[in-house]
Amino acid sequence: MSRVECANAIRVLSMDAVEKAKSGHPGAPMGMADIAEVLWVDLLKHDPADPGWWDRDRFVLSNGHASMLLYSVLHLTGYPLSMDEIRQFRQRGSATPGHPEVHECPGVETTTGPLGQGFANAVGLAYAEKRLAKEFNRDGHNIVDHRTWVMLGDGCLMEGVSHEAASLAASLGLDKLIAIYDMNGISIDGEISAWFSEDVGRRFEAYGWRVIRAVDGHDADAISAALASAMQSDGRPTLVMCRTVIGFGAPAKQGTSAAHGSPLGAAQIEAARKSFNWGNAPFEIPAHIYQRMDCRPKGGTTRKAWQKRFAAYSAAHPTLAAEFGRRMRGDLPAGWSAGLDRLIEAEIASPDPVATRVSSQKSIGALAADLPELFGGSADLTESNGTHWQGAGDRYLSYGVREFGMTALTNGVVLHGGIRPFSGTFLVFMEYARNAVRLAALMGLNNILVYTHDSVAVGEDGPTHQPIEQLGNLRTTPNLHTWRPCDTVETAVAWKSAIASRRTPSALVLTRQKTDPQPHTAATLDGISRGGYVLRDASGGKPALLLIATGSEVALALQAANTLTADGIPTRVISMPCAEVFLAQEQGWRDSVLPPALRARIAIEAAHPGYWYRFVGLDGDVVGIERFGLSAPGNEALAVCGMTVERVVETARRVVARTG
Repeated sequence: MSRVECANAIRVLSMDAVEKAKSGHPGAPMGMADIAEVLWVDLLKHDPADPGWWDRDRFVLSNGHASMLLYSVLHLTGYPLSMDEIRQFRQRGSATPGHPEVHECPGVETTTGPLGQGFANAVGLAYAEKRLAKEFNRDGHNIVDHRTWVMLGDGCLMEGVSHEAASLAASLGLDKLIAIYDMNGISIDGEISAWFSEDVGRRFEAYGWRVIRAVDGHDADAISAALASAMQSDGRPTLVMCRTVIGFGAPAKQGTSAAHGSPLGAAQIEAARKSFNWGNAPFEIPAHIYQRMDCRPKGGTTRKAWQKRFAAYSAAHPTLAAEFGRRMRGDLPAGWSAGLDRLIEAEIASPDPVATRVSSQKSIGALAADLPELFGGSADLTESNGTHWQGAGDRYLSYGVREFGMTALTNGVVLHGGIRPFSGTFLVFMEYARNAVRLAALMGLNNILVYTHDSVAVGEDGPTHQPIEQLGNLRTTPNLHTWRPCDTVETAVAWKSAIASRRTPSALVLTRQKTDPQPHTAATLDGISRGGYVLRDASGGKPALLLIATGSEVALALQAANTLTADGIPTRVISMPCAEVFLAQEQGWRDSVLPPALRARIAIEAAHPGYWYRFVGLDGDVVGIERFGLSAPGNEALAVCGMTVERVVETARRVVARTG
């Protein structure tokens, strides 16, 4: 039996599944099948019987539209992915969705689809491996020793994030990262030569990569030799450039965009079967191919050999072994929040009016000693973001001005396991990283995103640096906790929640300017952890008006409440540091904070008001900003944009009159 026959099994499964689904991308899987067969059967270190084995090689399909390539290989090599699931490609509830999704299918390491991000995730996976190897390996005991492989296409390399990630990968010396470039020269719009004519090999060499050129992507021997060479480290990441034919084997469509993103059709599938000399019915694979491609025996032997080595490591270094196991399981250490708790106690006893970015830096320092897996960084804004802490050492990384690459890379670090990353930039520059933030939420990754300079109070830097719509963008992202604390105590609780949220990313949105510390008690601490609470109530607990505020606007709400109460309008002030956490509380808690019968409500936030109407309803109002900012001192910018006590009071009187 030839290797070509095994590669053809990948091809026919891919084209048959796309045809049955009446949608999908058959061309890339058919073109990359020979590469996948060599890699998965011969070179990849993996055990299909244990897809989560800690020292497995990681494989990322960055051009995620080629998902049937991955599903076919997983099925054929012995992963618990049945033929019934292959038949249900792209159908509701199947383990084979249209693009790979990390928690839906065993063997899928990351969710891919938005091109280029899988490549950046792979850089994060490789970086995590390198860090953990340095931290845990000892002489004679290499318990962390695996590679990261990533397949990517022309589209991935057109995306700007690929430049950010590739440049950083070389600077970090990720010599166990191997990228396999599928050079089929075709995208949806046709031949790419008119809009993608650069010399990719020279580009990667300029980054500092090792490049292996001119590999015939349909010659198993040439592929094997190239990939084996790539595995011989010279201290650099490696790009293997494979020339392939999209839709290989479908005579009328191969090599054209017609093979890219739609089923081949019955006639072309029949013609492809003839060109492969494939006489089997759809979704039927001969037993000898299953036997040839089954990686469970070899994978099991490799994994058991590692387990034996880990047992020896555990005997020689029991404390390190226990720590490594804890971190790879994602368990938090005993007493991990003790430093934060001490910080909270100290701040309650002796409040300090500081910017919440400084509060965040205090929290990071308090966490670091008790949480050794904590790992920080910033996109060239370390001092401004307050992301560094005393004694950080190599637990801190400067990412350079690469917001998108940084966020996608840290997604990869989380996916690998063993490290708890956070990263920082200005809130307005979250926009550069927006899609990686979205994928963190989609994948349920406990990535922590520190965003400072959170409003027009940034001041003199002007509207390019003053966020308006970004908070609403974050808050409307499913499965993302957006914290905007008002002082150090709220910030510390936000950090505590962010660390404890195992399947939810958190955005910590922080001020540049100082904020007033608020009086806190055991009750308010509980309320902060619930996302929203009564900070100051009306006399007798019978308010006529609710003011809901976040961050620096909590102080504004309190000032307005003083005026309104003096005017005979009893006012309750609610601090809402995390609306998503608040909305997840039981109805009784939410009603105790926001009495349903009280319709006189105003939300106050120096950002676009749209999000807050869900809390104030049609009868209430929002004091926010619906314009871009201006270059002026922060207080003046706030005043020009209407974030004043006078505006809150005037709005409150109108709302009370309307609802009274």
